[in-house]
Amino acid sequence: MESLLILTFIGSIWAFLAGSACCQRPAVVNIGAVFTFDSVIGRAAKVAMEAAVSDVNADPSILNGTKLNLVMADTHCNVLLGSIGAFHVLEKDVVAIVGPQSSVVAHMVLQITNNLQVPLISYAATDATLSALQFPFFLRTTHSDSDQMTALAELIDFYEWKEVIMIFVDDDYGRNGISTLTDELDKIFKISHKIPLPSLFHLREITDILNKSKLLGPRVYIVHVNPDPKLRIFKIAHQLNMMTSDYVWLATDWLSTTLDSILPMNKTSLNILQGVVVLRQHTPESSQKTTLWSRLRNYSLNVYAVSAYDTIQVLARSIDKFLNEGRSITFSLKNEFHDLNTTKMPLGKLKVFDDGALLLSILLQTKFTGLSGRFEFNSDRNIISRGYEVLNIDQTGLHTVGYWSNITGFTIQSPETLKQKRISYTHLNQTLGNVTWPGGKTARPRGWVIADNERPLIIGVPLRVSFVEFVSVTNGSNKNIEGYCIDLFNEARKLVPYDVPYRFIPFGNGYSNPCYNDLVKNVANGIFDAAVGDIAIVANRTRIVDFSQPFASTGLVIVAPIKNSKSNTWVFLKPFTVEMWCVTSASFFMIGAVIWLLEHRVNDDFRGPPKRQLVTVILFSFSTLFKTNQEDTVSPLGRMVMVVWLFLLMVITSSYTASLTSILTVQQLSSPIKGLDDLITSEHPIGYQVGSFAYSYLTESLYLPRSRLVPLGSPEEYESALLKGPFKKGGVAAVVDELPYIELFLSGRNDFGMIGQPFTKSGWGFAFRRGSPLAVDISTAILKLSENGKLQKIHEKWFCKKGCPGERRRKSEPNQLHLLSFWGLYLLCGAFSLAALLIFLLRIVRQFARYIRQQQKESSHAEMVSSNSNSSWIHVVYKFIDFVDEKEEAIKRLFRKNDTQNQAK
Repeated sequence: MESLLILTFIGSIWAFLAGSACCQRPAVVNIGAVFTFDSVIGRAAKVAMEAAVSDVNADPSILNGTKLNLVMADTHCNVLLGSIGAFHVLEKDVVAIVGPQSSVVAHMVLQITNNLQVPLISYAATDATLSALQFPFFLRTTHSDSDQMTALAELIDFYEWKEVIMIFVDDDYGRNGISTLTDELDKIFKISHKIPLPSLFHLREITDILNKSKLLGPRVYIVHVNPDPKLRIFKIAHQLNMMTSDYVWLATDWLSTTLDSILPMNKTSLNILQGVVVLRQHTPESSQKTTLWSRLRNYSLNVYAVSAYDTIQVLARSIDKFLNEGRSITFSLKNEFHDLNTTKMPLGKLKVFDDGALLLSILLQTKFTGLSGRFEFNSDRNIISRGYEVLNIDQTGLHTVGYWSNITGFTIQSPETLKQKRISYTHLNQTLGNVTWPGGKTARPRGWVIADNERPLIIGVPLRVSFVEFVSVTNGSNKNIEGYCIDLFNEARKLVPYDVPYRFIPFGNGYSNPCYNDLVKNVANGIFDAAVGDIAIVANRTRIVDFSQPFASTGLVIVAPIKNSKSNTWVFLKPFTVEMWCVTSASFFMIGAVIWLLEHRVNDDFRGPPKRQLVTVILFSFSTLFKTNQEDTVSPLGRMVMVVWLFLLMVITSSYTASLTSILTVQQLSSPIKGLDDLITSEHPIGYQVGSFAYSYLTESLYLPRSRLVPLGSPEEYESALLKGPFKKGGVAAVVDELPYIELFLSGRNDFGMIGQPFTKSGWGFAFRRGSPLAVDISTAILKLSENGKLQKIHEKWFCKKGCPGERRRKSEPNQLHLLSFWGLYLLCGAFSLAALLIFLLRIVRQFARYIRQQQKESSHAEMVSSNSNSSWIHVVYKFIDFVDEKEEAIKRLFRKNDTQNQAK
């Protein structure tokens, strides 16, 4: 029993000692740092990380006595040396690695740390392809290039530049960054040209690529390389006279990092960099940041130093939480690595961090306020973006002209200021401060010039064989091209503020008008740089090319033969439809009958023999048309009905007169096509101009059978086909073409006319390749020509030699007057007549009832009982008719007489 107690006591002591050993905090925790010591970013990061380790070790509230030990290795910006350095660091049982700064080295080192379950936290590797999906133990405490490239693309869009040239270093950092930027530019339909540089480029290589870039039209340059204190690209650009007002230079944050490290800049650097716009990661101002900058003022710090400092801080806080949970830092050998011991390779000494996944989880959950502001990881394991500063360099130094964030876009105020003031900002009201561009100008550069490759613009023009007033080519020579469109383009070109060398190339076979869709496709495919002519701006063409501002309004119209209808014997019947004539005639008889009923008892003009009364009923209402009726209405109800009837007559007669006048004076169409509906539903042949978009519109939008469409090539063919008509071979019922052609066709012909208005709305413009800045400049020039009257003068020059063609838009048929248009008036007149009749009948019935009562009093009771019921009713009806026929005055006298007799009794 005693022995059992002793064993139990010894076991308890052993468990207690083991637990204490397990929960005991280590005296030192190793963390690694792999980066390039002698680099712009590395020098600043090294100082910042050493300062952060010192601050953590001096603060007992963070690790409670445990010290951080920073184990550093120099990568020398080399993948192989970086991998070897990572191995040496990992041999020291580090719980995490900070760095590397190079995206290229980071890809390799991550393969190692991922297998050893050691978190790698990079403060400078911005490559967007470094993903936690591929490398689960990777975290980033700096901004990803995906954010920076989005900001850069929006900056290009903000200043409305169409094309850019991207110069980048040809490694993972440069290629992947530019690839991200290209994707962003594609979203907003911008064109980019890529020019790679070797990783270790020389001055001669820079000179060669910049000279080659001059052969391109764009003058907006984006530079995305590694930090370069010598500023070699900009020095060579300055020597090549490429830092002038024609150019735009944009740089990613490599330049701001470089400049922050060499401040203050000398006058030579300022002169070279004048006008450059550069991005810098935004870090809010804080007392902590100011204190650190003051402590390390003798060192060249930059924004990556802030990220490195905060990386050490977040790592220390996470290790503290890890230890507070009772975890111990232990490592174990993996079988695969242990087997490598026999090969005497250093891999055999590598161990797996047992609780690396837990430390990673704690890191992702850690939040605090650091030098860079609120420190927190997002779902992609990147630090939540704080946005970018937009900086501009002038002769006095580096200036902030605005800020960018993915929420607000570009603003003059910083994101934290907007948040404090609770200002709501959207991408719709973006703004930036004034920028000094290369050459010292403040006006936004155009960003595009004619390329220096001495190749003029190749401009296609349609080789027309008809309507040559618009474009004509004499003898097939591109030197003898003239016409309305050519003159207009030449005048517009004079207003473009730079020289535009060009060469016209005729497009077509010379035997028929060319297909304009093919001409536009040649522009889209790069065969032509532009196309000038009478080119309609339609939806399917705008998808593949850019058009200038329309210089002429147009649309599809229908033209048909016309005839004169003055000699028609029964033309006076045309203003009304059959229904209208029937209802109007019936109304005359109805009004005559109503007025007769209302006036018969009170008006002697409506009494007399039945034959006379019948004539009165028929003639009375008709005579109101000419105000010759001899009978006057005296009853209030009759006069009320007459007021409504006369109003109806006034509207009907005036409308009839107007319609008849139109019929007698306007020429009528002889074609069976009276409008767009007839065009669609009929089976008659329709003509169209060869090469025009009318064919595709009629077949694809209106779904007309191709068999109905007849191609016509000239105004003479239009005239011949229209005169033949739809029932002869080669004839058509109508021609569908664009308005300017039809106006020109009608200018010397009086036997044809337009049907209605254009049933499509469009315009003519010049076509350019997608993204061509020349489209915008030509559009501006066309607007100026319109404002100063030059556009109208060019039109008069070509189309008003014998008088300008007037608008010949004919209606298909003067509209007949339909019953539906006047149904309300007839209904109103009928309602008044019915109301008057009801009132009249009620009065008659009341008087008749009184009359019957008096008759009953005078008759004997026996006579009333002996009379037959059926004959009594017939007798009452006859009496009612006789009563209605009596004069009103006679009935009233009878009632007065009876009243007097009753009073006497």
